[in-house]
Amino acid sequence: MFTRAVADGVHRLTRAHVNCYLVEDDDGLTLVDAGLPSMWPLLQDALDELGRTPADVKALLLTHAHFDHVGFARRAEDEWDLPVHGHPADARLAAHPYRYRPERNRFLYPLTHPRSLPLLARMAGAGALTVRGVRRLRPLGTGGPVPVPGGPVVVHTPGHTDGHVVLDLPGRSTVLSGDALVTLAPYTGRRGPQIVASAATKDTATALASLDAVAATGAGTVLPGHGERWTQGAEAAARHARAVGAH
Repeated sequence: MFTRAVADGVHRLTRAHVNCYLVEDDDGLTLVDAGLPSMWPLLQDALDELGRTPADVKALLLTHAHFDHVGFARRAEDEWDLPVHGHPADARLAAHPYRYRPERNRFLYPLTHPRSLPLLARMAGAGALTVRGVRRLRPLGTGGPVPVPGGPVVVHTPGHTDGHVVLDLPGRSTVLSGDALVTLAPYTGRRGPQIVASAATKDTATALASLDAVAATGAGTVLPGHGERWTQGAEAAARHARAVGAH
């Protein structure tokens, strides 16, 4: 599904409870995350609806390099020659998006959280088991605007992965939170602002601490990697996620 304008000049693509985003300005588009492989045609449909072409997409920025965010990145590299950017701490993961060790066994976790089974099944059906790694991850610096459409400010938010970042759009009062803060947890089926379960997170204590950085953006709208947008402010979302805690 393609949803236009979930925030000022930001458009959402979603399938199987996985989101990626197009950030638009007069200079073109920046793609944030690459979802799952089956979302590639959805991206092309979105460009058609926006009156854009692949040449208008100037860069792909990864919030992190798990398989459900790297999805069609390799295809974008190969077919569009699209540069892929991410935090250097996730470079190995971007090349091998299944090679990570979460705090808890992700294969056993759904047995104690059966509400997650339909979500995970839909992700598998959308290509979650067939993701290829990125050929070259270009380093994404933090602390200032990236010279791509939308000028997102990169904020390092480790925990879910070592190189996780959120992308702040201060002029649009919007933060793209990746999996630092989601409103639907695929491994539990829980809804509402929270961090991702230990089944897919490297260090939950660090992930909870990184909520401070999400809150500090002061954004009015939070656009997560999983779940619906949150429009009651980043501070309230982070407060809610801290109350939920690790799971």
